[in-house]
Amino acid sequence: MASKLPTVAIIGQANVGKSSLFNRMVRAQQAIVAREAGTTRDNVLGRVEYKHHSFWLVDTAGLKDPGDEFEATIQEQITEAAEAADVILVVVDSTMYVSDEDRLVAKKALKSKKPVILITNKTDLKGNLPVDEFKRLGIKTILRASAEHNDGTNDILDEIITLIPTRHEETADDILRIALIGRPNVGKSHLFNTLAGKQQALVANIAGTTRDVNRVALRFGGRAIELLDTAGMRKPGKQEVGIEKFSVLRTLQAIEEADICFLLMDVNELNTQLDQRLAGIIDEAGKGMVIVVSKWDSVMDKDAYTRDALAPRIAHTFNFTPWAPLIFTSSVTGQNVTKLFDLALDIDARRKQQTKTRVLNDLLQRAIQKHPPAGLKNTHPKLRYMVQTDTAPPWFVIYGSNLKFVHWSYKRYLERLIRETYNYAGTPLKLSFRDEKQIKANREKEQAKKEKLGNDREK
Repeated sequence: MASKLPTVAIIGQANVGKSSLFNRMVRAQQAIVAREAGTTRDNVLGRVEYKHHSFWLVDTAGLKDPGDEFEATIQEQITEAAEAADVILVVVDSTMYVSDEDRLVAKKALKSKKPVILITNKTDLKGNLPVDEFKRLGIKTILRASAEHNDGTNDILDEIITLIPTRHEETADDILRIALIGRPNVGKSHLFNTLAGKQQALVANIAGTTRDVNRVALRFGGRAIELLDTAGMRKPGKQEVGIEKFSVLRTLQAIEEADICFLLMDVNELNTQLDQRLAGIIDEAGKGMVIVVSKWDSVMDKDAYTRDALAPRIAHTFNFTPWAPLIFTSSVTGQNVTKLFDLALDIDARRKQQTKTRVLNDLLQRAIQKHPPAGLKNTHPKLRYMVQTDTAPPWFVIYGSNLKFVHWSYKRYLERLIRETYNYAGTPLKLSFRDEKQIKANREKEQAKKEKLGNDREK
């Protein structure tokens, strides 16, 4: 089942407070920011959960090199945000009069025909201008905020959720969607064509699809498969390798749409920070993943030793997704290409497998006996029982008390035991903890609110 989260993009000039606003919106909801392993740059992607809505928040400030000329980068940023986002937030500094650059940003955003919200930031500062000053930008919805003082964040979130759908289960179909993900020039298009050609079933340009993602529908092992390739979207001359020129938004959409992602890396340029970041996003999105080392034919000395030497290096780089299988391929010789389909079908079956509650609870009790969870003085977490609540990705909920004291290393320990009991190779697992006392308190609070409402009506 392909789930699709809406995307909200923040755009605007430098120094208007885009990143501060991003951090507020993400942290305010304890959203998990995509892990950007090994880098010190600000994260540019966050997942926000707010009042039964979920969406990806993208801070375009981090997508481009600030050393570039303003005109070129801002045009690219806005064009990309406008094409790929569902809602656009234009941020301006409320202490500065409207500039030509602000007009350009607003014009481009409005031209996209997507919902646009204007945010006048830094309203806590002296000399902030009245809202009327910004009406000339032509954006109808204007909200005042101070990211610095976390003022106005909830108003912005409330406005966003009126423009995006509530979380819902999409209608399941039996198509397995596989996305080829990776930096430019790692061989995505070549692999896409090889995988498609092997099936002699090139049904490109499926009706109603955008030009951002190449698609092909095919069958393998009696199963309908749709391949998504994010490669066909960069103009000639825009092939710079590196995070600044990377089309994060479109890649994110392909990840969201897919069930399983093949993360491609060029054997001659392994272990880049961007590859780690992409793996983190795929993991966070709950999608299946295979790490695919491409262009294996270009390695001169490729005996077993070379592969055995490379595999531990790659595994170390992706130690936060140890569940993802690794495969070496060549689109030129066709090596291991068909094996990718077999792997994808296997992973898809594992993602959907149901566990037995009895087995899970035996596992939980054994885990606690062998290694009780540590806590603080007089407040040890008590884990009572565990159930599986969802599949694709497999989702487990543990009920008990004092659960906020469960350490992340203990969560990892439990995940490892679940994986040893059930084979979940190729897919992330999600673990949630529900505090029974908290659930009871919330229920009582809700009940009291209803009663009060009833009494007020009677009066």
